Formats: sequence, structure tokens, C-alpha cells
Amino acid sequence: MANSTKYWKGLEQLNEDPQFVEASKNEFPEHLPTDAFLGDQEVLENSTTTRRDFLKFLGFGVAAASLAACETPVTKAIPYLNKPEEIIPGQANYYASTFYDGHDYCPVLVKTREGRPIFFFFYTSSSLTNGEINARVNASVLSLYDNNRLKSPLINGKEASWSDIDSALTKEIKGAKNLRVLSSTLMSPSTKEILSSLSNKEQEIVAEEGTVVENKNIIVEYDAISYSGILDANNESFGKRVIPTYNFANAKTIVSIGADFISGWLDAMQYSTGYTNRRSPEGEWMSKHYQFEANMSLTGTNADVRVPVKPSEYGAVVATIYNVVAAKVGGSQVKVGTINKIVAAKASSAAESLLENKGASLVVCGSNDKNVQVLVNGLNNMLGNYGKTIDINKTSHSKNGSDIAVAELIKEMESGKVDVLLIYG
Repeated sequence: MANSTKYWKGLEQLNEDPQFVEASKNEFPEHLPTDAFLGDQEVLENSTTTRRDFLKFLGFGVAAASLAACETPVTKAIPYLNKPEEIIPGQANYYASTFYDGHDYCPVLVKTREGRPIFFFFYTSSSLTNGEINARVNASVLSLYDNNRLKSPLINGKEASWSDIDSALTKEIKGAKNLRVLSSTLMSPSTKEILSSLSNKEQEIVAEEGTVVENKNIIVEYDAISYSGILDANNESFGKRVIPTYNFANAKTIVSIGADFISGWLDAMQYSTGYTNRRSPEGEWMSKHYQFEANMSLTGTNADVRVPVKPSEYGAVVATIYNVVAAKVGGSQVKVGTINKIVAAKASSAAESLLENKGASLVVCGSNDKNVQVLVNGLNNMLGNYGKTIDINKTSHSKNGSDIAVAELIKEMESGKVDVLLIYG
């Protein structure tokens, strides 16, 4: 018995200490002070309350508590004074809308009852996501009914009216010589126009996709999960600071290094549809998927080959794949960091699969290092993927934050150059 045990509670059990063996025979290792909660044993024995009376009181108490808990609160139905023609009480209405919270974006179909949204459905008529939706979008409707939501604006922690807020903002903005607007990615052109119109002609807010303009007020876009590395790499490689469109449905070999493109990387809801369409063995062909990642992800669980690597090794994995491909197509070699032999072998195998499907392959990486992303761009270019599985002209506007612009804003604030900082979103 002792020899078959692989886990022990301590050295006492491992060494079969006599005191431990003796104590293990007891159900409880320590004496339970039953008198402390049962009371004095002599008082209990001399009690005049019979067992039958005790059970009567117990039953009555449980029944009373149960009946009180089952009481339904009275809710009065108040009819419309002027009922809208499209609303029939008890019947749901559906409205097409869009959802964007700074991370997820998708068209949705909103189910409402008497004007209150209660559920988000996938919108099948969308050509962008083809009706894809995720759990985060579904769950977001709960925030509309959060009791802790602010019911009015606050000034110094106290409730204020919107007119008070407008007056305070107008006063600060008019007197500002250096105004800065910090926001998450702005997808709406009208929102950008409104924020830009806050300044006058002498104090113009310039929104140039993360570019810092000296002596001018600007909009600085910041993403909590930064994709600045991809944006800056594309700006260096193609002269466009954009996120391209990735077509996973056309890729026969997919190599992902730290990119959870099914669940949370960039426009995951758009990618997952194309990916799953080519993962059925009953289809015309099935894609081969290699996943190099640190933590287990939803994308990794669906991969044909999953290789655990450290986040610090993502660049070395990309460089290894790059050199194997470059050696076959006549490209120049790059310096490779240190990785173990197993990871290097898997990376070489992934590179061979990519070469077998030139023009029908795809390499993506979740690293926020611009140099790594530049290497990924070169790898996809050698494989002839641009214009086939990657469209650099059809771009995504869901991420536009700039780490460089945010760092510059912090420097300006530390030096006292910023008079007013308006945080939006």
C-alpha cells in the first residue's frame, strides 16, 4: 500500500511515523469540543422539552420561513398612454444594430420587450462576420441592468446635471492652450469629427492615426490590448499603418505564433467563420494548423500541432521558420534566438508545410514587437500570401492605438505641456 502511494500529506506519512499512523485511525485528527455548541450535558438531560415538542417547533419554523420566501412581490402593469404602433405588449421586437466595446465588434440583432433590450442574437445578413457572435457580446446586455451604473454625471463625486457638465467642459476647453484627447480606438468618423470640433482655429485637434504633431492638440488613441506592433510594422513594410484582412478560409496551412485568432485576437469573430469552414474532413480540403503558444487557448485546442513555447521565444520561432523558407526561395537569413531542439524541429516542419502551399498559406503572430511583425510580413511576402490570404488594401479599423503616441503624451504631461486632458471611452 505504501509503495503504491505517489502523493503524501507530509514527511510523517512518507516515513510512516508511529504517531501519524495511530492518529490516522481516527476520523478526526483532533478532539472536537462538542460541549461547546451542545451546551451543558446535565442541563440537556434535565430539560422538560420532549422530542415531539422540539420537532413541532422545528417544523413550524421551517414552514413559516418557506412560506415567507415564496411570497411573490406585486408588480403593477402600467399601460401606454400613447402606444407606439410597432409595440404589442408581450411580443418581442427585433432591431438590427452594431456592437463595439473597444475590443469586440460585430453586427447584432437586438431582442427587445417594451423598448428594453434583453438579448443579442447573431445577425445572419452581415457579410462581415457571417452571423458570428461570442459569449462576451451576449453577456454585455447584463451591464444595462447593473444597479451600480451611474444614473447621472458626477463632479467631485457628487451628482450634477448635464448642463453643469457642459458648462465646466466648455470653460476648461476654451481656456486651454494645449488640449489632448485620450480615447480607445475610434471607429466612427462622426465621433472623430465631434472630438476634433472641440478646438478653435488656433487650437486645432489633429487626429493622424497615432502621429504626434508638435505644438498642436491631438487625439491619442490607446488600446488596452495593444496591436501597435502590427500597425507600426505594416507602416514600415507597406507605408500604411493599418490592420489587413486575413482570409483563413483560403489558407491550406496556418501557422500561428501566440495569436488566439478564434477567440480574442483582432477581429476573431470574422476569422473564426473562415477557419471553421475549412476544418471539416468532409469538405473539399482541410487546412493544416500549427499553433505555437505559451498558455492554452481556444485556438490552440483546435490546432493539428500545438507546441508550447515561452512568450520570449515567439521571435525565435518566427525567425526559425523565416530562415527555412528563405533558404528554399533564395532569401537572406536572419539571426535566430535560442530555442530548444523540439521547438526548432516543429518550426521547421511548419515551414515545410508552408512551402508546400505557397500562396495558400498564412502566418500570424500575437507579439506586439514591431521587429517580429516585420519578420512575419517578410515571411508572408516570400510565401506569396499577399493578395490571396492577406489583403493589405481591405483593412480593419477596429484597432488603431499607438504606443509611441501614448508615451509621447505621458512625457508632455510630465513636463506640464498639457493644460487639459479629455479622456473619452
